Amino acid sequence: MRSDSRVEQDSMGQMQVPATAYYGAQTARAIENFPISNLRFPDGFIRALGLIKKHAARSNEALGLIPNDIASAIQRAADEVITGKLDDQFVVDIFQTGSGTSTNMNANEVIANRAIELLGGKRGDGSVHPNDHVNRGQSSNDVIPSAIHIAVLDGIHHQLLPALAELHAALSKKAVAFQEILKIGRTHLQDATPIRLGQEFSGYAGQVEQASRRLQNTEASLEQLALGGTAVGTGLNTHTGFSQRTIAGIAAETNLPLRETSNHFAAQGAIDACIETSGALRAAAVSLIKIANDIRWLGSGPRCGLGELKLPATQPGSSIMPGKVNPVMCEMVIQVGAQVIGNDATVAFSGSCGAFELNTMLPVTAYNLLQSIALLTRACQVFASRCVVGLEADVQKCEANLEQSLAMCTALAPVIGYDKAAKIAKVAYESGRTIRQVAQELAGLEQAELDRLLDPRNQLEPGR
Repeated sequence: MRSDSRVEQDSMGQMQVPATAYYGAQTARAIENFPISNLRFPDGFIRALGLIKKHAARSNEALGLIPNDIASAIQRAADEVITGKLDDQFVVDIFQTGSGTSTNMNANEVIANRAIELLGGKRGDGSVHPNDHVNRGQSSNDVIPSAIHIAVLDGIHHQLLPALAELHAALSKKAVAFQEILKIGRTHLQDATPIRLGQEFSGYAGQVEQASRRLQNTEASLEQLALGGTAVGTGLNTHTGFSQRTIAGIAAETNLPLRETSNHFAAQGAIDACIETSGALRAAAVSLIKIANDIRWLGSGPRCGLGELKLPATQPGSSIMPGKVNPVMCEMVIQVGAQVIGNDATVAFSGSCGAFELNTMLPVTAYNLLQSIALLTRACQVFASRCVVGLEADVQKCEANLEQSLAMCTALAPVIGYDKAAKIAKVAYESGRTIRQVAQELAGLEQAELDRLLDPRNQLEPGR
């Protein structure tokens, strides 16, 4: 027995635990069993666990299932978990038992020992029991899925959706500012018909708006909690009023529309809501990749690229080329998108590992979902503030590219025919001249009619 340790006991026997630790024997076993990575559950998940334990204790007190003084101490200890005061006590690796039992017991032990202290006892004396008191009416099999839903819903509702709204506002503002700037459109990376720069940015804003709507649609699934199902969904060892009371308390504290699942067997045997949500996060990531990629291409140059946008200079771009500035914010977004796509692959595979009454990939599902939410949230905020807000258009470059485009001949086709317009484009390409210059010779049109047809402003909307 080391002087800096104490002995705690679980159903498998005694374990030495650091004297200063709030966790107990089961957590100590998990530390020994799973020295796999440095990955831990994110703060949002630990907060969700604290919320469950707090309101479970409140329900159990109201139902007369645990003494009032113990229930009160558990709630106070759980509040410290919720506020992050005890984050350093959550030490179990993500790669652990697939149900997350080790982390559920980590929470039970930390809260029990802190509650003992609050009651004037000594850590590890057992006067507040991690199973009998803190975990009363619960199982890891309904607590961990519920904590995932609470943490993910909270992250989307209170973090990611506001960040997407910030990015949407920045893109929409640029769409208005750039509305009168005409440029060449591009399809297949080749010149296409004219477009307003503002129209292009309205498309980006529209993608972000649709990403937000998809994420909002997942809330109806995420708000359903497995709590009350206990081990296999039947609710064994749970009071009939427990889950409804507990979920109502969590909903009130988080301002989230939480409710008990309509089918506990689906909620614990599968993680379909998580898969749906991960798919919406992946779709948002793909949209952001497209937007960031377009912006970095439009800003390529500054002299030998497309150069239609001027990107904010945020840092030197090269350790060897003086004066070089790179589209680092766009590259950051693309890398975040790649990580989120990879996370989604992990969550999708995890969903295939539901066997009978329990999915056993819950910790890695939680980690990947919450990482995706955190990454997308920060990427949107930083991209909006450090790139989109500072974007400027190079009007002269836009106009020059527009006049040089061979796709300008498209407006001639309804009047002179497709084949003759194609011939004009071919001659212009081979001779290095513009469509306007060649059409003056070959189109057979009056100058006024030719000018009308080749006015890019007449090519921006149907019917013109």
